[in-house]
Amino acid sequence: MPKTLVNLTHQALITEIEAVLDNYPYYPHCQAFANPDLRQELIAYVLSRIPCAFSAVDDRDLTFLTYRLPGDRAEYRIQIENLIHQGICCVLQDKADWVSCHIPEPYQCGVEPSHWFG
Repeated sequence: MPKTLVNLTHQALITEIEAVLDNYPYYPHCQAFANPDLRQELIAYVLSRIPCAFSAVDDRDLTFLTYRLPGDRAEYRIQIENLIHQGICCVLQDKADWVSCHIPEPYQCGVEPSHWFG
C-alpha cells in the first residue's frame, strides 16, 4: 500500500488560527482572512517559524488522521498564539492596499445626513 507524507502541524495550526481569529473583530480581520490567499499567507508565516510534525501514513488512513498541537507544553501553545497574532498584523500590514480596495468598511446607516432633504 502506498504511503503519503502528511504535515500534521498544518491541520492543527488551521484550527488554532480559527480559534484566534474568533477573538478578532469581523472587519477587517475576519473578512480579510476569509480570503484563501491571505489565509494561506498567515499559515505560511506561522509554519515557517515553528517545528512541524510529519507522518507517513497509508492512503486509506488519511481520513482518520488527526493531530493536535502539543497541549502539555503551555509555552509552546503561547508561542503559537503569539506567532498567529504577529502573522495577522504582518499580513494585514503587507496587504493593507489590497484590504482597503477589496474589503469595504462597514456602512453605518444613519451616520451621514441624507442629501435628499437639501
